[in-house]
Amino acid sequence: MRQLKFHEKKLLKKVDFLKWKNEDNLRELQVMRRYHIQDRDDYKKYNKIVGLITKLTSVLKQLDAKDTARIELTDQLLEKLFSMGVVPTKKSLVQTEKLAVSAFCRRRLSVVMMRLKMAETMKEAVTFIEQGHVRVGTETVTNPAFHVTTNMEDFVTWVDTSKIKRKVLMYNDKLDDYDLLN
Repeated sequence: MRQLKFHEKKLLKKVDFLKWKNEDNLRELQVMRRYHIQDRDDYKKYNKIVGLITKLTSVLKQLDAKDTARIELTDQLLEKLFSMGVVPTKKSLVQTEKLAVSAFCRRRLSVVMMRLKMAETMKEAVTFIEQGHVRVGTETVTNPAFHVTTNMEDFVTWVDTSKIKRKVLMYNDKLDDYDLLN
């Protein structure tokens, strides 16, 4: 191998090749820890989606305010984000400029379970989901990264054969003898 030139040595002093991927990701680690995201790719996908939404917002803001295409696209974007549960209202594009990755993380199934008081901790919620104790509508969900929209939030329940559901019903004195036959 050839000797490094002066400027090459100087550049290499500033870069640590052993941990260069892990630098400057403090916010990422905080969000992943707070919402118990196990796969870093999920965070990257959320981040990419947020970037695309903010880019689309900036393009829409550059159009004329009375342009029918802008009005239509703005309404479609806000309606979609509102139905996904990412923005609280459909009023203006200001919300989409301030959109963060944590808005998508708050709609994960494990976080929704915590908000519905189905689990005490995020880790416990993830465990319940992975073990197959939770269903959304009629489908059993085993992926904690499942995105729960505002319409689906009412249909998050325990699986009928779940022992957790049986314990909850027994605690509330609502356990039916017919349920014991299953």
